[in-house]
Amino acid sequence: MFYVYILKSRKDGNLYIGKTNNLERRIKEHNSGQVSSTKSRRPFVILKTLACETELEARKLELECKKGYKRESFKKGFR
Repeated sequence: MFYVYILKSRKDGNLYIGKTNNLERRIKEHNSGQVSSTKSRRPFVILKTLACETELEARKLELECKKGYKRESFKKGFR
């Protein structure tokens, strides 16, 4: 099982969208500063997780979620 996840930074309010096959481990990595792209924006809260059967499905969904119009709809929905 693979997951697409949306995190919100409690520090600056920005969103981070990613994919993983181990959601618990990945969230811990983000919140412990092990991910360079999110290190300065910790801590994070999980806003949404989407389960996918395959890595390819998760990759496509992640890219879809990262598109400008989709990202903006997530921002508006989670304020």
